[in-house]
Amino acid sequence: MKKYMFGLLFFSLFLSGCWDRRELNQLAIAAAIGFDKVDDEYLVSAQVVVPSEMSTNGGTGKSQVTLFTARGETVYEAFRKMTKESPRKIYPGHLQMLVIGEELAEEGISESLDVLSRDPEIRPDFFVVIAKESAATDILNVTTTIESVPANKMFKSLKVSEEAWAGTKSINLDELLTDLISEGKEAAVTGIKLIGDPKIGSSKQNVESIKPAAILKYDHLAVFKGDKLVGWLDENETVAFSYISNTVKTTVRPISCPNEGEATIEVIKSKAEVKGNVKNGKPEININVQVKGNVGSVQCKINLNDLETIAELEKSFEKKGVENGKKTIESLQKNYNVDIFGFGEAIHRSNPKEWNKLKDNWDEEFSNLTTNINVDLTILRTGTINKTFLEKVHE
Repeated sequence: MKKYMFGLLFFSLFLSGCWDRRELNQLAIAAAIGFDKVDDEYLVSAQVVVPSEMSTNGGTGKSQVTLFTARGETVYEAFRKMTKESPRKIYPGHLQMLVIGEELAEEGISESLDVLSRDPEIRPDFFVVIAKESAATDILNVTTTIESVPANKMFKSLKVSEEAWAGTKSINLDELLTDLISEGKEAAVTGIKLIGDPKIGSSKQNVESIKPAAILKYDHLAVFKGDKLVGWLDENETVAFSYISNTVKTTVRPISCPNEGEATIEVIKSKAEVKGNVKNGKPEININVQVKGNVGSVQCKINLNDLETIAELEKSFEKKGVENGKKTIESLQKNYNVDIFGFGEAIHRSNPKEWNKLKDNWDEEFSNLTTNINVDLTILRTGTINKTFLEKVHE
């Protein structure tokens, strides 16, 4: 036993300590970071957690976050310049959100992302969004309800919305960088919008009323060509993109009833297969979307016990899905000439030799690409009642 203890003591002499250890009281933990372009400089904003207000002993009632900003010729320089204002070094190891201003996104985002991709302290699982019609610093300066740390609100809202609604899409840094360098697929990033009064939104007054004067809302999908923002998809187009790119988890879609009125289908499962083909040197894409769902609500006179009625509802959903998908693809071909679906990747998988001939001129090939869409819905459940009570109410 003595020999064993002596051995442990002896070898412990050769063990080094944590030479790069830093105490928490030396760091300013950034929950969200914003990138903007002002003139020829980068404006970097860091939404930093206030430790004293987050303690278990309770704070003083002040804001649980503060915002530091700095400008520099590079993003890295701006980060370091924040120490002129912040008493602690900005630490991005627990980053949840990166917000990029629309103006910067239009100029190009690759240079601003470089520093984040190199930093070994940063986990690349944070979400990236584009500030629509505003600067990133304005987004990070809004106080929020329910979640006292606005970065938490933005992160959780995007995650919940993506799982429950097909009109939003989360993307982390690794996924975005992959799309930026990919052959045959361009990047698409969800937008976030400031709605209301930004002056009141930056104050505590914003969260002291039932209806805040300013709110943050995810809105539309930013379309990139290379690393530059070239346009936006509206909500219906974003939904179609989600189906085709196989990112729909659950959602709801209103459809027309056989005669008049509407019903709503709750989508509980969706699976899309995108297959590429080349015929006589011309690329072609076949999209097959298999959907399973339930009848969520009925605002029309139909009998859900009738199998023909169920079949008509399924056809209505399928027709609307095909029309929306075709419209979205045609819009991207005509207005932006950008393949955010990864159709080029599908051609590459099916026929690598033909892809090598097409890839250098893929933008033009995409603009004339033939696409075939099939949507197949299977309704599983109709709810606990077969006829809506609205018929009797309106009699």
